Amino acid sequence: MGLNKELVGKDYGETTYEVTAEAIEKYAKATNDENPAYFKGDDSVATPVFPVVPVFQSFMNAAMDAELNADVLRLVHGQEEHILHRPIRPGDKLTVKSTLESIESKDSGETFTVRGDMTDESGELVAEVRGTMFIRGGGGSKPAASPSEDAPQPEIVYEETTKVDEDQTHRYAEASGDHNPIHLDENVAKMAGLPRTINHGMCTMAIATKAAVNGLAGGDPTRIKKVSVRFSKPVFPGEEITTKLWEQASGGGVTTYGFETYNPSGEAVIRHGQIDITP
Repeated sequence: MGLNKELVGKDYGETTYEVTAEAIEKYAKATNDENPAYFKGDDSVATPVFPVVPVFQSFMNAAMDAELNADVLRLVHGQEEHILHRPIRPGDKLTVKSTLESIESKDSGETFTVRGDMTDESGELVAEVRGTMFIRGGGGSKPAASPSEDAPQPEIVYEETTKVDEDQTHRYAEASGDHNPIHLDENVAKMAGLPRTINHGMCTMAIATKAAVNGLAGGDPTRIKKVSVRFSKPVFPGEEITTKLWEQASGGGVTTYGFETYNPSGEAVIRHGQIDITP
C-alpha cells in the first residue's frame, strides 16, 4: 500500500520549543563544529541547521501518522531546505506549525514533504523548514543520477574535510532527538536493507554547512540565509567526507554557492546543495 495522497495539506498542529545555550552548544558538538559563535552562552547563536531540532517532533508526527501509510523501516531523508529569516538565540520561545505539503511517486519509491513554519513570541517568522522523506521502493539505497562527463566542472572556491566519528550517530541522536534505530542499531539497519548503521542525513548536512560558514562566511553563521541539500548516498561512521563549494550567482544582497559532499570513494553523498550568504 502506497502513501495516502489524500492527506496532502493536512495540518499537524503546533508544537513549542524553548531554545537554550546548552542545546545550541550540544548540537554544535554533535556535528563536530567548533565555531566559537555556538559556545558563547547566552550570547551564542544557533547553527543554520539547528532549526531541525525544534521541528523534529512535528515532522515525526507526520511520518508516524497511521493514515499516511509510511513504512518507517524503508524511510530515509531525501531532501532538506532551511530558509532563515533571523538567527536563533538562547531564550527564543518558538512555535512550529507543520503541514504535509506534498506526496510524490517515483520509479525508485515515494516521497512526502513536511513544511514547518517557526515563529517567535511576537509572531515573527524565524525560519521555514522543509523536510522530504524518501520511502525506498526496492529495499536498497536511494539511487543517484550520475553527472554527465561533458558537464563543465565548476571552479571550487573552498573545500573542507571532516571525519564522521564512530560515535557520531549516538551523539547526534542525543542532540537532535532523532533516535531512528537505523542510525543506532546495526541489526535494525540490516533489517532495513542497509549494510550497517548510517549517519543521520541532517548531521551530514550540518557538517557540509559548517564548511560554508567557515570558508565563505568568515565564521559568521548569521550571514547564512538559506541552505538546501539533496541526500544521494548514505554516510557511514568512520568515514571522512569532503565538501566542495563554488559560486553560482550573486545579486539581491546575497551570493549563492553550490556544493556537493563526497565520501572517500569520491561518490557524492550530498548533491544539488545550495547556500545563500549575505556580504
